[in-house]
Amino acid sequence: MATTLAFDVYGTLIDTQGVLNQLREYMGEQAVPFSQAWRDKQLEYSFRRGLMQNYQNFALCTAQALDYCCQVFQQPLTEQQKQDLLTIYKVLPAHPDAKLALADLQQAGYGLYAFSNGQQAAVELLLETAEIRDFFSAVVSVDQVKSFKPDPAVYQHFLDKTQSLASSTWLVSSNPFDITGAVSAGWQAAWVQRSPAAVFDPWELAPTVTITSLSDLAAALAA
Repeated sequence: MATTLAFDVYGTLIDTQGVLNQLREYMGEQAVPFSQAWRDKQLEYSFRRGLMQNYQNFALCTAQALDYCCQVFQQPLTEQQKQDLLTIYKVLPAHPDAKLALADLQQAGYGLYAFSNGQQAAVELLLETAEIRDFFSAVVSVDQVKSFKPDPAVYQHFLDKTQSLASSTWLVSSNPFDITGAVSAGWQAAWVQRSPAAVFDPWELAPTVTITSLSDLAAALAA
């Protein structure tokens, strides 16, 4: 069976730090730690809801994480300011290496899919705005199974939707939790280590390959 590539969206293809300029206007030097905490809490909320089997969509996790960070950082943003930040989150930019790498992989004949915790419509808009939607055969969202990565049911849902085999499917992600989830489910996985400071969890579940840029993926797959 042909190789299927499942690309994580938030953080891997799309730069989740794209809200920083607006945050700097609101809070100056606190913008960077605030942005990181917002991302961390967003993921934590999705993990917790997955474990509790008390599903709410990723957009709500994002909004509630923003409310949490406003309290922790003592930043009393107005409702309009919060809404402006959430609106920016819907149209974040792609990482600079994404477009060319996806074009090369598409040309090489791989089956490319976007695979996300986000809702279908939100991810479609995000990829369209970032001008990379046309590279993908489809967008596969966790929303249909009412859970989040790294729940095994989510990875099986992707295989069912794309009619792929785990052994011939690669997850491409910059998020270690997603990589370990895919490997645990029997997939191959490429970890995109965008920063040398990024640390992979010291578990028994390791990425099949580690790359520093999406532009290195084609060569890693060929090897």
